[in-house]
Amino acid sequence: MEHHFQEIRSLITGGQRIWQAIIHDLLPKGLGQSRKALLSGCSAGGLSTFLHCDNFTSYLPKTTSVKCLSDAGYFLDERDISLNYTMRSFYQNMLFLHAAGHTLNKNCTDSLTHPELCIFPQYALPYIQTPFFILNSAYDVYQFHHILVPPSADFGGHWKACKLNPAACSQLQLRTLHGFRRDMLASLTVFYYHSRRGGMYINSCFAHCQSETQDTWFAVDSPRIKNKTIAEAVGDWYFSRRGSKLVDCAYPCDSTCHNTIG
Repeated sequence: MEHHFQEIRSLITGGQRIWQAIIHDLLPKGLGQSRKALLSGCSAGGLSTFLHCDNFTSYLPKTTSVKCLSDAGYFLDERDISLNYTMRSFYQNMLFLHAAGHTLNKNCTDSLTHPELCIFPQYALPYIQTPFFILNSAYDVYQFHHILVPPSADFGGHWKACKLNPAACSQLQLRTLHGFRRDMLASLTVFYYHSRRGGMYINSCFAHCQSETQDTWFAVDSPRIKNKTIAEAVGDWYFSRRGSKLVDCAYPCDSTCHNTIG
């Protein structure tokens, strides 16, 4: 049984090798001569952007302008409604299964009593050297459904209607959601005030991944903060036109949100 487990585990732990193989494949095809490079990803890819950003930079010439953007990858280390760290346990198990602890930022792991927490962006972010842009909803649908109110914390289905439609949330449920938003913003305080090369766009739309579709990225009816679309904010940051750190007011004040919660 142990032999078979090791065989399976060797298959599972190929992610880092795949990442390295892709980069080594792209370098001679033009990546190695690029003047500008942007690493980005959505959801799990957004989390991976936090984890691989500086490593990506290390493959490129010092003359290359390298930046990173995470869309819906700022997964929060937060207690769920039953006061359990459901996502923390999930990530710890995932790190063990993939034997991926060595891929975490060493400066981060050396600084924490529980180094495995460095898989969470809020702990890794202070140690990322490459210019970084964080695009996230403070009411991220995935985090709402799997971190704040996972099925294991709501056996009675008291949150079912609220999960399907934010307009159906009770005042108590809204206060819980607002609390999640406050915790997310609190975890970004240092980055917001002190990162000179960083950017952020934290809106209050019930969404998950907003850079991949034209409707939310750059359209006539796209979500806006201070009348600025996501594409405009990212462009301001990427091309160093001006500072670009935008934080939305709390739900439901933003009438530009699509709130596609399904």
